[in-house]
Amino acid sequence: MSLFDKFRPKAALEKQGASPEDLTTEPTGYQQTASKLHSFNRYEIKYFVAEADVAQVREELTARMDTDPFSPKGGYPVTSLYYDTTDLRFYWEKIEGLKFRRKVRVRLYGAPSECTDDTPVQIEIKQRVNRVTQKRRISLPYDVSQRWLNGREEIDCDPSQRPFVNEVSTLIANLDLRPMVTTGYLREAYVGREADLGLRVTIDHKVHGRDRDFRFDSGAENRFIIPPKLAILEIKANERVPYWVTDMTARMNMSVIRVSKYCQSIEAFGMAPRSRAGAPELVLPADSDHRVPSDLLEPYAGARR
Repeated sequence: MSLFDKFRPKAALEKQGASPEDLTTEPTGYQQTASKLHSFNRYEIKYFVAEADVAQVREELTARMDTDPFSPKGGYPVTSLYYDTTDLRFYWEKIEGLKFRRKVRVRLYGAPSECTDDTPVQIEIKQRVNRVTQKRRISLPYDVSQRWLNGREEIDCDPSQRPFVNEVSTLIANLDLRPMVTTGYLREAYVGREADLGLRVTIDHKVHGRDRDFRFDSGAENRFIIPPKLAILEIKANERVPYWVTDMTARMNMSVIRVSKYCQSIEAFGMAPRSRAGAPELVLPADSDHRVPSDLLEPYAGARR
């Protein structure tokens, strides 16, 4: 049985006589968070919040929301590898605020040190249409994703995934996309309850990245791309943001920021000049130590829910 077969419908595989062991494709651990979000549209609003104020934010969120059932205590690691053209087309589309823009990335949920060739990763197209954010994704083993995106190999997939796979393949080939930077952080996630079922709020801590050695498990040094004293609060809603959320952000003097972790990483590594649209608070002081401790994500290695 090939790696690609693992992503075909179970009914089809059963007809082929696949064994029960071959049919074990259910996500585990942090991957269960991603499995709930195959394709969706939503509005996203970002704020920065001082780490010193996170406890208060957390208290207000837990009073009205549930912790994401697949998010362990302390959050879970998220690492993304972004693809772009040599002249940074996707970066400039974001900076210039085009009403339609998109980007391609590979996302890992879990400790990078535990990533193997067989680890499931999410291949995503994230796009913006006016004010609405749209995401589409499929899950593949890490090795398959790299042979597809970097090696330009054709991959087998379920017929329902073929339009997405063809779109990604076309973008990769026509634009000659290649890995540019990674971003990583620890994410706390909260989900709405009752009247706020479409609401999701995340808090991203210790936002970092690198511009080389792109294998998730390379062990290469990362650098903070946002001051570690700041976290990114992101409010994601299908239709409306509840009044109590906007009231909380106003009471805590949070300011809406137009920040992209991808763009922040591009700028932090000197691949493009600092954008005037970026928040000054998110720029690291020149004399600070930008290096990320190598054991930052190690407490989360092996974690399962």
